[in-house]
Amino acid sequence: MDPKAGTNRTAVTEFILLGLVETEKLQCVVFVLFLFAYLVTVGGNLSILAAILVEPKLHTPMYFFLGNLSALDIGCITVTVPAMLGRLLSHTHTISYEACLSQLFFFHLLAGMDCFLLTAMAYDRFLAICRPLTYSIRMSQTVQRILVAVSWACALTNALTHTIALTTLNFCGPNEVNHFYCDLPQLFQLSCSSTQLNELLLFAVGFIMAGAPVALIIASYIHVAAAVLQMRSVEGRKKAFSTCGSHLTVVCLFYGTGIFNYMRLGSEEASDKDKGVGVFNTVINPMLNPLIYSLRNPDVQGALWRVLVGRRSLT
Repeated sequence: MDPKAGTNRTAVTEFILLGLVETEKLQCVVFVLFLFAYLVTVGGNLSILAAILVEPKLHTPMYFFLGNLSALDIGCITVTVPAMLGRLLSHTHTISYEACLSQLFFFHLLAGMDCFLLTAMAYDRFLAICRPLTYSIRMSQTVQRILVAVSWACALTNALTHTIALTTLNFCGPNEVNHFYCDLPQLFQLSCSSTQLNELLLFAVGFIMAGAPVALIIASYIHVAAAVLQMRSVEGRKKAFSTCGSHLTVVCLFYGTGIFNYMRLGSEEASDKDKGVGVFNTVINPMLNPLIYSLRNPDVQGALWRVLVGRRSLT
C-alpha cells in the first residue's frame, strides 16, 4: 500500500457526474425537460404556499403541514436540478469533493424531513377524524411547532450521521459517479476502503427512518378508515377520503421510491435503475405533490383561484 494513501485519506478532490444521457442532442432535451419541471415545481409549490398564507380558511394544522411540505419540495428539487442544469450548460461534469458532500447532506436532510413531516400529517388526520372533540387542544399551534422542530432535529441527525460516516471513507481511485447528483450508494462503489459499516449504517438508519414512520402512518389510517366507515354523512365520508387519499398517494410515491433506492445495496448494473428512481425522488415527486393536493381539494382550488384572480386584478 502506498504510504501517501495513509496520510492523504481522500486523494480524489473532485468527482465526475456522468448524468442521465451521453449524447449532446439528448442532453439538450434533458436540459429543456428538467428546466420545465423545475419551473413547474417551484411555481406550483409557491402557489400552494401563497394560497395557504392569504386564505384564512386554510389557516389550519393540516395546511400548516402542507405548507411545510411545499417548502421542502422546493428545497429538494433545488438541491439537485439547478446544479445539473448548470453542468449541462457549461458542458462540464465535475463536482468538487466538498460540494458533493454538501449536496448529499442537504438532500438527506430534506428527504429525512419529508419522512417525519408525512408522519405528522397522518397523525393530524387521525386526530381530526378520530378525536374531533379534542382536536384543537391536541393539535394546537404549540404542538404543531414541536412536531416540526422534532422532525428537523431527527432529519438533521440522519443527514449528519451519513455525511460524517462518508468522510471516513478513502476515495483514491475511480471518480466517475454514475448518477446526476451525489448519493450514498453510488459513492460507496467508488471507495477504495471497506464500505461494509457504512452500508450497514445506511440500511439500519434507513430501516428506522422508513419503518417507524410507515408503521405510525399505517396505524393512523387503520383508525381513520374505521372512523370514516362509521360516518352517516356521505358528504363527510367523501371529504375525509379525499383529504386522506391525497396524503396516502404522496406517502406511497415517496416511500416506494425511497425504499427501492436505499433498502438494497445496488450493484453497477442497478445504477441505471437508480437514475430513474433519482429522477422520481428529486423531480417527479416534488412536481406531483401540488397537483395531488389541489386536484381533489376544493378548498385549495378555491384559494389558488382567488390568489390568481387577485394578481390579475392588481395587474
